[in-house]
Amino acid sequence: MSSPALFWNPARTTPPPVHRDGPSPRSFHRRLPGYRPTPLVDAPMLAAGLGIGRLWVKDEAWRLGLPAFKMLGASWASYRLLIARMGREPEWATLDDLSAALDPIKPLTLVAATDGNHGRAVARTAKLLGLGAEILVPAGTVQARIDAIASEGAGVEVIDGTYDDAVVSSAARADADHLVVSDTSWPGYDEVPAWVIDGYSTIFEEVDEQLQAANSPPPDVVVVQMGVGALTAAVMAHYRAADGSGPLSIVVEPDTAACGLRSAEAGELVTVAGPHHSVMAGLNCGRASELAWPAVVAGADVFVAVGDAAAEQAMRDLATVAIAAGETGGSGLAGLRAFIETEPGTLGPHSSVLVINTEGPTDPENYERIVGIAVSAR
Repeated sequence: MSSPALFWNPARTTPPPVHRDGPSPRSFHRRLPGYRPTPLVDAPMLAAGLGIGRLWVKDEAWRLGLPAFKMLGASWASYRLLIARMGREPEWATLDDLSAALDPIKPLTLVAATDGNHGRAVARTAKLLGLGAEILVPAGTVQARIDAIASEGAGVEVIDGTYDDAVVSSAARADADHLVVSDTSWPGYDEVPAWVIDGYSTIFEEVDEQLQAANSPPPDVVVVQMGVGALTAAVMAHYRAADGSGPLSIVVEPDTAACGLRSAEAGELVTVAGPHHSVMAGLNCGRASELAWPAVVAGADVFVAVGDAAAEQAMRDLATVAIAAGETGGSGLAGLRAFIETEPGTLGPHSSVLVINTEGPTDPENYERIVGIAVSAR
């Protein structure tokens, strides 16, 4: 098992304020079929093994009919993009109503680059609203994830390159009939990624309510996966107060695609060259979102980069408490363990920690190899 890389962030300060306008993401999500809060699992056995007081796992293995949290951001950003195209927010009670209200601006195709989960969520949103979808994936994407995206009725194209190359290709397809729904940003394109970040706020509003129902205080530590930084920025927006106070924030990445850690080290946004072949496919990103990065670098206390073996062990550990985590989903727990082992004494019996299982087993064959439990594709 490779040694984790850890970097305390010297640029930690007060994140920029978040300005939300328009309707509430959660009020929108509540109107989607199948909405319900995902479980917040108290895992005392894992907490004891880590030497901490409380471990809470927000389990996003099944969210709005898909095996990952991404539907929250993709659906909200798509909705905001479509009503911006309409010039007004229509009245609707069901998705059929909304689809009919969108008829005057159809036909339209939603376009996205993805390592798997975001693209499938965009494709599902398009299908629900009677729109087309074109999803671009990097070379090396496992067939199970490609098939899952195609099952939503989307066209899937494999780009000869990295995720970042797929992002460039997706941006080039924007025109009057093709709307790009990206969770990362580039110069001149930041409104949609901001909506994606905003969409993830539903996760943490649910956590607040679930902890209150359990008579438990807010966590002292929040562990979050990086990727391009959209979910990380959502964590900072929710937990970092105006004066900069809040829980210790640990940001986790693969050691082969640690764009956040390397950027923090450099003191500026940098690109980690590919190819990126970690099993943590959803985190195989060579460059953070230019929109998300200011919030991430201002709010993150420490960056931790872990190897594949650590993520796989975390998947097995989560299975012991009946949480089915994919490779990216397990990486949060892997990062927490790496932090505890690298910084002994920082956390202890007094610590209450929140980690996020961001996905279920999106590669069933690999999940069975790692965990030893057969699962079906979802």
